[in-house]
Amino acid sequence: MRVCVIGTGYVGLVTGVCLAHIGHHVICVDNNEEKVKLMKAGQSPIFEPGLSEIMQSSSQSGQLEFTTDLGAGVAHGEILFIAVGTPPLPTGESDTRYVEAVARGIGEHLDGSYKVIVNKSTVPIGSGDWVKMIVQSGVVNRQKTLVGAGNINEKATTEPVAGFDVVSNPEFLREGSAVYDTFNPDRIVLGGNNPKAIALMQELYAPIINRFATGSTLPEVPVLITDLSSAEMIKYAANAFLATKISFINEVANICDRVGADVTEVAKGIGLDSRIGNKFLQAGIGWGGSCFPKDVSALVHTADDYGYEAQLLKATVSVNQRQRLILVEKLQQVLKILKGKTVGLLGLTFKPDTDDMRDAPALNLIEHLNRLGTTVKAYDPIVSQSGLRDGIAGVLVETDAERLADGCDALVLVTDWSQFRTLDYAKMASLMNNPVLIDGRNFLDREALIKAGFRYVGVGR
Repeated sequence: MRVCVIGTGYVGLVTGVCLAHIGHHVICVDNNEEKVKLMKAGQSPIFEPGLSEIMQSSSQSGQLEFTTDLGAGVAHGEILFIAVGTPPLPTGESDTRYVEAVARGIGEHLDGSYKVIVNKSTVPIGSGDWVKMIVQSGVVNRQKTLVGAGNINEKATTEPVAGFDVVSNPEFLREGSAVYDTFNPDRIVLGGNNPKAIALMQELYAPIINRFATGSTLPEVPVLITDLSSAEMIKYAANAFLATKISFINEVANICDRVGADVTEVAKGIGLDSRIGNKFLQAGIGWGGSCFPKDVSALVHTADDYGYEAQLLKATVSVNQRQRLILVEKLQQVLKILKGKTVGLLGLTFKPDTDDMRDAPALNLIEHLNRLGTTVKAYDPIVSQSGLRDGIAGVLVETDAERLADGCDALVLVTDWSQFRTLDYAKMASLMNNPVLIDGRNFLDREALIKAGFRYVGVGR
């Protein structure tokens, strides 16, 4: 099928590359000329395991193209994905200006052939009908322009628009596992009102639904077909629930610290309950990134708009904000006065296997430690090797873990990169003024750290 993906941020680029890989002809559109040049040269602007390889192979085969020409993309695509950013505003609601601009641009370039316009961006509930209205206004703008130029008669501006439908197809990608998640989703959600549009979306995803092979022994991927608003709510509700689950186990961890229980054992015990499950029960410094913070805030804001106070979701956010300072409290308990001390952070990104620093807990930690007069150093497997480190204020980013440990009064594990399990901790302890390690993810082997000479402090342990 012919596909156009508008927006090559995290979701857009992964979606476009993966659809090209399974055989569709994809044109990705972005208004950033330098970014498009980079992608045309076969270089991915984001770090995501496996993405660069299939991006290059799909480009070389001709299945994947990049352009700044929205009109060319709209003309090409039977299915048009809107995958631009919806960052949070100070009020907590989503900034939908980019979605609006793209929707209007699509309308101004529709050529009369039937199109399915897909909301892949995480948009407020009710945006499906709103996008349809904006596309319609774009069509009218184009018709008026053509009338003014004498290319069509005025009657055409009142005639129905050539067929198009809007479908909501929320993404559930985990940064660091996005390529895998695209090819192996837990479910595919399709929200729409026209069976024709839904059928085209099912055809688009057929290779993924059928696990790429008719002989596969794996069950088909579940496809949930629903109305637009329900599909939009599913995305917000899923992320809000996962964020709430993390805040819950962090609340339990803080109680464990006070009563002498071990939250890692508690998490195992409750995770064995099939009604609860063991995922998202890792206590630590809290959640961050681009999705959870803005999606929970947007859902709270939507509830407020409709006269309901989402008390549980507000508490989820409040617990998470407080949790980011738990590691500062633990440092103060061990080192007492932090002014004049040097603290090293293991990890900067909000999670491993990504270069994403958006709303990373490390940033709050750096800011607070700086305020207390602490010298902060950091080492991160990705950030330390990229230009990102030059844009982070208040921290000296080291190029390896031993340089990080040298002269530190304590280390804090902030991001649970797998590489951190195999560091030479005995060597690192010998380089420190005070071999203390605060494990902000309960990720490392406590006994091995103690054997290496560290005083180990976990969260809720």
